[in-house]
Amino acid sequence: MTKRRRNILKRIGAAVLCAAFVLPAAIPVGASVRAAGIQNLSARSESLAQGTANLARIQISVGDGQETPVFRAGEKAQLNISVKNSGNINARNVRIAPVIQNEADWPFELNKLNYELGLGTLEAGKQTDALWGVDNDMLTVKSDVSGKAYKLTFRIDYDDGENAYETEKYVFVKTTAKEKPAEEQPSGGNPSDPGASSGSGNPGQSASGGQVSDGTGADAALTAGGFYTGEPVVSGGASGSNGSVPRVIVTGFSTEPGEVRAGGDFKLVVHLKNTSSRTGVSNMLFDFQAPSSGTEAAAEAPAFLPSSGSSSIYLDSIPAGGTRDIAIDLNARADLVQKPYSISMSMKYEDGNATQYEAQSSLAIPVRQEARFEFSKIQIAPDTVAVGEEANISCSLYNLGRVKMYNVKARFEGAMIDSQEQFIGNLDAGATGTIDSIATAKQATEGGEDCKLILTYEDDAGNVSTSEQKFTMTVLEETAPADMEMLYEDMPEEGGLPVGMIVAVIVIAAAGITGGAILIKRRKKKLREAEEEELFDEVERLTEDEH
Repeated sequence: MTKRRRNILKRIGAAVLCAAFVLPAAIPVGASVRAAGIQNLSARSESLAQGTANLARIQISVGDGQETPVFRAGEKAQLNISVKNSGNINARNVRIAPVIQNEADWPFELNKLNYELGLGTLEAGKQTDALWGVDNDMLTVKSDVSGKAYKLTFRIDYDDGENAYETEKYVFVKTTAKEKPAEEQPSGGNPSDPGASSGSGNPGQSASGGQVSDGTGADAALTAGGFYTGEPVVSGGASGSNGSVPRVIVTGFSTEPGEVRAGGDFKLVVHLKNTSSRTGVSNMLFDFQAPSSGTEAAAEAPAFLPSSGSSSIYLDSIPAGGTRDIAIDLNARADLVQKPYSISMSMKYEDGNATQYEAQSSLAIPVRQEARFEFSKIQIAPDTVAVGEEANISCSLYNLGRVKMYNVKARFEGAMIDSQEQFIGNLDAGATGTIDSIATAKQATEGGEDCKLILTYEDDAGNVSTSEQKFTMTVLEETAPADMEMLYEDMPEEGGLPVGMIVAVIVIAAAGITGGAILIKRRKKKLREAEEEELFDEVERLTEDEH
């Protein structure tokens, strides 16, 4: 390599090194800000896509639209439970089986080891029937059923092709006891006397107007907020001389407050009626018993406990055709899952001839769980922006409650910012959601001013709730290009660096950028001249060699 070529390469290296130091200073700082904004918008799009994906769900329900079945003691029967997928994607490999933890909770004889049924694929919006007791494999109703309502719980397993799921649902069925021999019944019975009653009650309102049935309980409907009254049984004393069986039924109930919340106290008011038009009743004793409810992690305990410590209530009398109310103060356990819970009420009373009677009623009381959640510290990047610039605002949402939050949405509001609403989707109990949004500053502030994070969500009944979280944000005046004189006039005279020094730094930086550009241009020109000179010498050398 000739000396001239080595000089040329050295000059090219110097030019490249100069460009590496000078050119980055000329790149607008706004480019990095725009790149960060694009990255944040991309993350936001991914978050929105994830929230939309959460809308795909499978929602299994049982017994929709079915009447409450009635099973008679000792008879052969079939149990038919409708299973519906009210979600928007298919449920695959659906299997259903009764959950029998205690033999006394199952009204049929246990003749098989396994009662699980396979239902195959259940399409979105479709329903099918789960049938027990087919052909020669009929179910046998226990001979000792006493006419009470049974709560039957079923475990349902299914998958969506990727993930497996398990849920538990329940229904109520009714039973009727064996008829007693004629000699055990009071003589001269009045066939016009009403029998068991049923109806539905809306918590917070009096649930009145219970239907009157033929004594089989076929018209009872123990649903959310409903009630059921069984047939009275003679338990002792002398037989009534007039042959009338005085029946005391539940015509409705109400709660104070109207909405029972887990962990709270409430008063249960039960409305009673003596349906007999000729026989009054007296010496009445009522006892309330809530079923046990618990998880594997905690010992089972009743869902409702009396606030006063006693579950019994005494009532002196109800005249023929009369009505009375009884009330008891209860407490709902704090860890109850949001659903209706049944509570049974036993009744003992006498007629005017000291004939003793016993009867059983059931009430279903819906319990609601409060949604509990918290926000993490709200992060703003950058922490200070100018009018027209964008800031990324983000935080985490923790669902600390025992209920699922549906259709969660978040938006940031403030007089100085513009922001779009973000859809987060459904948030399970114990899960964490991410709120990440881009806000554009539109108005300058005098220091930090308050903004709001507004969160909206729905419960499983579709009721919308709203929560707010305040945070502080600072927005500066918009910065626009100006000549050096205007820049000099806007600079403060007191505090910070001297004005002259700031101006000198700006002038030096501008001169450095200009000088760098000129230096690069000169070096390019010299390099081009050197290349032309070298090419000319090469041509001359070739010409001389030819001669």
